Amino acid sequence: MLNSTIEIKIKQRLNKLDSQDYDNIECWQIVEAFNKAQVEWVRRQLHGTNIFKEGDEGSTRRKDDLHILLETEDLSLTDKEYYYFGNVPKEYLQWKRVDVYANKDCCTKRRMTVYFAEEGDLSLLLKDTNKKPSFEWGETFCTLIGKHVNIYTNDDFNIESASLIYYRQPIKIQIQGCVDPYTGLQSTQNIFCEFKDDIIELIIDETVSILAGDMESFNQFSRGTETAERNN
Repeated sequence: MLNSTIEIKIKQRLNKLDSQDYDNIECWQIVEAFNKAQVEWVRRQLHGTNIFKEGDEGSTRRKDDLHILLETEDLSLTDKEYYYFGNVPKEYLQWKRVDVYANKDCCTKRRMTVYFAEEGDLSLLLKDTNKKPSFEWGETFCTLIGKHVNIYTNDDFNIESASLIYYRQPIKIQIQGCVDPYTGLQSTQNIFCEFKDDIIELIIDETVSILAGDMESFNQFSRGTETAERNN
């Protein structure tokens, strides 16, 4: 969908297509609200339980809607004796999994099963016979701390390579000739929304709700919120 179409749809639903009063909407406000709405919509889709098929891959619709945000990043690892760490990508949004290949002096490399653990449980996990890193069983765990992924070995094996699979932030739209609210500079090109048109329609409703709330326009706020939630 073109940015010009998104602008028209948002102004139409806010009843601002021909508004000349002080509540007239600037293009940078539309850009900021739309990009905020994208993140809110994505986080809502990622939230949920697979029991009710509301998780990020709990249904065909979720998988179809969110696959565009899944990325794989080969981690550049640093050895810290009993663990390795790699940097989280700047556009990282949410965890999916880590793929690890490890080796040991006596054996050829093998793929490890890696569990995502809590940093607070680190000491207990390293001592627990059933949960500590083990090349023999092909299992280990990792944690997130700061901007790093820590993959633990307990000095039992070496890691040859690791890849982080994650959901990234959606691409922020830009409208040519409009001041970018994130940089303060005028956008020299159009950057379009990467989602399918049916998803963009939902994000437009979310955007309308955000802008209507800013303007204290209760009717438009209620309609936008209800429509976005009903089609979740």
